[in-house]
This record gives sequence, structure tokens and C-alpha cells, in this order.
Amino acid sequence: MRKLNHEGIQAAAFIFPSFLLLLIFSLVPAVMNVFFSFTKFNVVQPPQIIGFANYGRLFKDPYIAATLRNTLVYMLLTVPFQTAISLILAAFLAEGFKNKFGEFIRGALFIPVIASNVLVGTLWAIMFQHQGMINGILRLFSINPVNWLGDKNIAIISVSIVSVWKDIGYYLVIYYAGIMDIPTTYYEAARVDGAGILQRFWYITLPCLKPVTYLILTMGIIWSFQVFDIIYTMTGGGPGVSTLTLVYTVYTSAFKEFNMGYAACIALLLLFFVLILTLIQKTLLKDGGGE
Repeated sequence: MRKLNHEGIQAAAFIFPSFLLLLIFSLVPAVMNVFFSFTKFNVVQPPQIIGFANYGRLFKDPYIAATLRNTLVYMLLTVPFQTAISLILAAFLAEGFKNKFGEFIRGALFIPVIASNVLVGTLWAIMFQHQGMINGILRLFSINPVNWLGDKNIAIISVSIVSVWKDIGYYLVIYYAGIMDIPTTYYEAARVDGAGILQRFWYITLPCLKPVTYLILTMGIIWSFQVFDIIYTMTGGGPGVSTLTLVYTVYTSAFKEFNMGYAACIALLLLFFVLILTLIQKTLLKDGGGE
């Protein structure tokens, strides 16, 4: 019994620091956010309880529908493409480049991941300018310049391209590690049976990577709903409200209008949609690694 108690104390000692950090920086702010959503709070003055007034404003705010639509469009433009491209690249490198060259490619593609989002957004904004490098390349092929960041129908696509480019390396590394974890005997048996590269990919790699795909899709959805800094540096939410997202609206309400209560209400709406989409994805991929 003493040994069990001693082990329990040791386990609690190891767990307590992490639990304390989780409590201080995650659970307490989450509870405070719920509380502030029922208040009128401008940081300077004490919060005033106003009931469901912020929620009533939320459902009447015309910008919320636009920001939600933009966020969903951004998610649909980034998550499928970054998942598919990183999977294909990982499978390609694992199939034929398990050498120094493959390591170099993985390292090169991972560089944008560790780069600052603000720096990446600023550099791409310069390249997307009318006289920038992207339009310069188009002119070489006699293609008319594109108003990448000034056209309300193209701006969200431009931002999505940058996000996909930046995150591919991260998901590539995860997929590559997942492929390396697949027993080689599966592929050897498939080769003996005469299966080609595409058949091995479809019938072995894809099914074995379901848990990894579930993880990557979950992270992609959550991160796509949290996009802020790239949009802040590239478009500032414009032109008009064409790239305005939920997180950007939270920022505007909190730090420009100083309406912390309404910002907290929008943040809860963001949390709600992330949870709903994650549950839908888990249901669709329940035979994967989510269970």
C-alpha cells in the first residue's frame, strides 16, 4: 500500500505542473471568455452584465455571415489541397528518395513552416503586387496581370495559396513518418503479386494512413479557422470584407472597437463551428484512427 501511495504521489508530482499550466492558460481563460460574452467590457471600465445582448447582436450583425462564409471558403481552399499535396509528396519521396536528396527536399519544404507568418505574408504581398514577381512571370507568357489582392473574388484564393505553400512541409513530415511506420512486408508482398506504384499507394498506403489523415484534417480545420496574421499582413480583411474571417473580426471588435464582450461572443461562435466540423469529420472517418 505504501508503494502504491508513493507511486501515486510521484505521478501527481509529474502531472501537477502540466495541469497547472493547462488550468491557468486554457481552462480559466475559457471560463472567463464565456463570462465576458454576457458583459459589456471595454478593458478600461469594469464589465457590466448585459445578458444575451451580445448574442442578439451577433445574429443580427451582417458582417458575421460574411466572415463565416469567408472562413469556410478559406478552409475549403486550404485543407483539402494541403492534405492531398503533402500526401502525394510524402509518398513520392518515400517511394524513390530515401536518401540525402530526399532529406534535402523535406528540409527545404519545411523552411516555410518555421518562418514567421507575418514575414511570409509581407513577402507574398509584395510578390502579388501589380508590378510584382508573380505578374512579371505571367507577362513572360503573354498573360495579362492579375489583381491578386485587390479583386474581391481572387483575394481569398491568393491568401489560400500562400497558406497551402507555407503548411505543406509540416504535413509532409507527418505523412512521411506515417509511411515509414508501415511494415515493408506489405509492399514486398504487393510487389510479388505484381502490384504497381499506384496500386500499392491506393490499397496499402492510403488505408494505413487513415489515422494520420484524421490527425492532419483535424489540425487543418482548426488552424484554418484560426487564420489571422497572413490575412492581416496581406489584405487587412479586404478588399471590402472579402477576406474578413472570424478571428479577424474578434481582433477588430476587441482591439479596435474595444468591445471585449462582443469579441468573446464571436470567439464562442468560432469554437462552436470548429467543434461541429470536427465532429462531422470524426463521423466520416470513424473507421480511421479517430476512434
